[in-house]
Amino acid sequence: MSKKVIIIILSILAAILLILASIVIWYNVSLMPAKKGDENKQIVKIEMGSGAADIAKTLKNADVIKSSLAFRIYVKLNNISNFQAGNYEVTKSMSVEDIAKLLQTGKLNDESIAVITFVEGKNMRWIAQKISEETNNTVDDVYALLKDENYINSLIEKYWFITDEIKNKDIYYPLEGYLFPDTYEFEKNVKVQAIFDAMLNQMENKLNPYKEQMQNSKNSVHELLTIASIIENEAVFAKDRKDVASVIYNRLNQNMPIQSDVTTYYAFKIDMGTRDLYLSEINEYNPYNTRGPNMNGKLPVGPISMVSVSSIEAAISPNNTPYLFFVADKNGNVYFTRTNEEHTKKINELQSSGLWIEF
Repeated sequence: MSKKVIIIILSILAAILLILASIVIWYNVSLMPAKKGDENKQIVKIEMGSGAADIAKTLKNADVIKSSLAFRIYVKLNNISNFQAGNYEVTKSMSVEDIAKLLQTGKLNDESIAVITFVEGKNMRWIAQKISEETNNTVDDVYALLKDENYINSLIEKYWFITDEIKNKDIYYPLEGYLFPDTYEFEKNVKVQAIFDAMLNQMENKLNPYKEQMQNSKNSVHELLTIASIIENEAVFAKDRKDVASVIYNRLNQNMPIQSDVTTYYAFKIDMGTRDLYLSEINEYNPYNTRGPNMNGKLPVGPISMVSVSSIEAAISPNNTPYLFFVADKNGNVYFTRTNEEHTKKINELQSSGLWIEF
């Protein structure tokens, strides 16, 4: 072997060793804290079913690791496969080893995270109270944002399903019925706007499959959500909702008042289940009160609560029935009838059998 060949081989070996040394140095440096001494805490969320690549991307996007590739190599070399989903409090001063150990513990930062379940059928007063209980906001903070005309206008521009109808002066809360009920996770110091935005984004996700049907309906989206909110409160079980929708449409088509108690409770800001309605309330005009005067063939001015997908579906595609009346018993079962005589008879049956709802 010539001297020249030996020199070439040695040069190649030296280059390989230099590359390997550089990789080792890069790897070890990448495992060090992203920013030594930075103790500012932040929350990273590891989704259920996330693999090492997903977790590495999440951590890199949060800027708490130097390299997603180095993280993945570390996980592979150390045979780590038991990362736990959840929310974790991390800092940029933590090494990859520290973060990897933390993500295996399942120890969530419960004190700084609010997990809020918004329930279908509940109204804005309940939402405001829930936000005040679970986050660092007050009820007044919620109402203040709802009165912010610039914010409301920005939503009308942003979402296809929100229109100027929510600005009707008779509407109590412009976003009533537009916030989708679900379980959400926020930091305790979250702003009300961030909560609303998350709920509106979820509503958009749920409504998008029905967008064409809703836009082609003779009813506006606002009217459909209003109908859905009545259905939500009148029918406990999803199986009854399309029949309840049928009654509502049949009454509207015949220029009859809907005569739904749940709208009267909402009109006078009385929580369902607290007491019976007074006759004076039933007979008083209010644009929400479908039992009051001047409401023949009319919907309430707006939705009265959050709504589920099944109630939205019922409002969009009701059953075709001859029913004009329905009544529910105390177990949530709904009975449908065609005439006032049949309706009265059913009420008497429920009362005599102990199934009538009494507060």
